Amino acid sequence: MDMLDTSTMVDFEDENSSMTYMPPCDLFDISNFSRHLLPPFYYAIFIISLLGNGLVLYILFKFEKINTVTNVFLINLVASDLIFTLGLPFQAVYHSSEWSFGQVGCKVMNGTYHLGFYSSVLFLTLLTFDRYLAVVHAVAAVKWRQSCYAYFSAMVVWIVSGLTSLETFLNHDVTDDIVQGLTCTDMGDPERKIMGTYSQVALFFIFPLVVVLYCYIMIGLTVLSTRMRSKQRPLKLIFVILVLFFMCWTPYNVILLLTENENRDPCDYSLIYYRYVTHSIANLYFCINPMFYTFLGRKFQNHVRRMLVDQVPCLKNHLHVSESSRSFSR
Repeated sequence: MDMLDTSTMVDFEDENSSMTYMPPCDLFDISNFSRHLLPPFYYAIFIISLLGNGLVLYILFKFEKINTVTNVFLINLVASDLIFTLGLPFQAVYHSSEWSFGQVGCKVMNGTYHLGFYSSVLFLTLLTFDRYLAVVHAVAAVKWRQSCYAYFSAMVVWIVSGLTSLETFLNHDVTDDIVQGLTCTDMGDPERKIMGTYSQVALFFIFPLVVVLYCYIMIGLTVLSTRMRSKQRPLKLIFVILVLFFMCWTPYNVILLLTENENRDPCDYSLIYYRYVTHSIANLYFCINPMFYTFLGRKFQNHVRRMLVDQVPCLKNHLHVSESSRSFSR
């Protein structure tokens, strides 16, 4: 999804060799909202996401077998979340004032934002599809669900995500706005940007949604018919993470499509405001995502307790730690 463009469209009138600024509409309230409320929100998301995702990575590398299929995908998913959140401090500064990180910084921030988002969506979809294979086609999938399959799939995801985000990296540049000063803006053709928006929604929202729904319908039917209780809790964890993703990103996708309507009022304050709000909710997903690993994953909870006991021995009498060291799943 495209980042919010904080630049303001302006018109100029050439009269007696002077240029008169005529704003298309008064966006003072929206500007105040983005300037005062969004920066602290982005900083909070960045800090919590960094700590949460960092904890997940630490737990995986310390207590888990990282070469299992599921853990390979989980590690890459967490890496995607971290890549996405790395640009949030720059966005926070940008919302507070003009762009001050140069042309390269403009391209890198937007490129990493889209790289993190695209790869996160694809890894979530890949995790679901892998669970579908492991549950619905368990016998046939055993032979080729090996580490090489996970590494190859992860490599394909990163290549696709990198190529898709390359256009964003190339098209963004720094421009000098008469009102806002230096802005980091997509300089691509307007028609291309509209087509790009529809393509992104189709490929990175609708398509994953269809795949996820199909996989979980089939998984649910298989689990219920065979009563595989051992498979239910890991599936619930991944299912909640996926539902959370679509709950956070659906409103923004809807608003994004509405803003591309040529007949809409350019001074529709509510639509602009809703885009800021839904975009912030979408960003929040990458902050709360690791928390669901902690609170819903029984295995992960045990690893956290073990880590606390190792660091603070006096907690040993208060925390129950299982000795099981199996990975989340294969």
